[in-house]
Amino acid sequence: MNARSASADGAGTPANSTRRVIFASFIGTAIEFYDFYVYATAAALIIGPVFFPHGSPGAQALSALVTFGIAFVARPIGSFVFGHFGDRIGRKSTLIASLMLMGISTTLIGFLPGFGAIGYLAPVLLCVLRFGQGIGLGGEWGGAALLATEYAPAGKRAWFGMFPQLGPSIGFLLSNGLFFGLALSLNEEQFRSWGWRIPFVVSALLVALGLYVRLRIVETPAFRAAIARHERVRMPVLTLLSAYWRPTLLGAFAMVVCYTVFYISTVFSLSYGVTALHIPRSHFLGMLCIAVVFMALASPLSALASDRYGRKPVLILGCIAVFLSGFTMAPLLGRGDGFHVMLFLAIELFLMGMTFAPMGALLPELFPTHVRYTGAGVAYNLGGILGASLAPYVAQLLVARGGLSWVGAYVSAAAAVSLLAISCMRETRDVTLG
Repeated sequence: MNARSASADGAGTPANSTRRVIFASFIGTAIEFYDFYVYATAAALIIGPVFFPHGSPGAQALSALVTFGIAFVARPIGSFVFGHFGDRIGRKSTLIASLMLMGISTTLIGFLPGFGAIGYLAPVLLCVLRFGQGIGLGGEWGGAALLATEYAPAGKRAWFGMFPQLGPSIGFLLSNGLFFGLALSLNEEQFRSWGWRIPFVVSALLVALGLYVRLRIVETPAFRAAIARHERVRMPVLTLLSAYWRPTLLGAFAMVVCYTVFYISTVFSLSYGVTALHIPRSHFLGMLCIAVVFMALASPLSALASDRYGRKPVLILGCIAVFLSGFTMAPLLGRGDGFHVMLFLAIELFLMGMTFAPMGALLPELFPTHVRYTGAGVAYNLGGILGASLAPYVAQLLVARGGLSWVGAYVSAAAAVSLLAISCMRETRDVTLG
């Protein structure tokens, strides 16, 4: 059934159009990842000095990166909670709830007083709100991917599934673009005192837009069919863990390469570039805004290729390319000049798009309808714990002990893990989502 399928509410309710489905799946992930990347950028630039009292800038940076990792621990919890309701009551209402939780958490960070105003309560509340961000995002991706893929016509599932995967590129561009504009328009004192809060507060406006779009969609045909066949289970999580643990783990390990290459090439590289290479903050943010365009360009190319040739060949090729790219980190990023740093960022983010785009179809294809929301979300977010939660923190330790070549080896090792997992999977291109 295609994107013009009839509504579950009967013939009197308008059907979703292809354009509406695509936009609803895209806009939510764009907003959710905007919120997530706002914090990631702030963690690399300002969270440490504002919320942590350590005298050492290095200790402040490490503390900020630990709070960055908290959300990745929360994300699988969010996928369990929202996955349960997404598989029990439907995709639409669950997606609306996840978007609201993420937006409220992000906006409140923008109003949170720093350590100088309320002492140790400041980092405690920051961790609580960061945990809320993780819970919300944990419930977002699985539903957005299902919204796209469960409406996709035959042979175009990766293309439809690419749109929620494109959302992170746009969210990152909006986030870094706003920080870039602030870096150009504000002096250091203004940015540190109040300017950094603006991107967090802007989240409220974006969430209002996302809610407007999602309130206008109807339930997916695959979920409506599952209701008609009485296929829903009482506890999707228990069914997932007992019967579908193998695809869950394989999906999680397959995601490791995406998370690692992205957060090493953005959060760690931004922190390292500003502090160790002494590249001005505005210059590095500008380079990241350009580099993320390469990620956005790679996404449709990779999705089209995976619809034509299969998920596994495209992802295996991408993992091999990321493995080799780890050896370019020290020669390119370590040079410290604009051309080589820009080249490194463009390569890494292009490869991120290449490995990330097919996941929008692959992970939902691993699971049947009655546990698909839970399974796809848990695999996706468990991969976040394995690949991203500690990646910037570990990279900071590795660069201090062995230099950038050790960080590059870390990226290559992550690619090897995902390559092994993908090699153990079955090809899912021709699976029916019913």
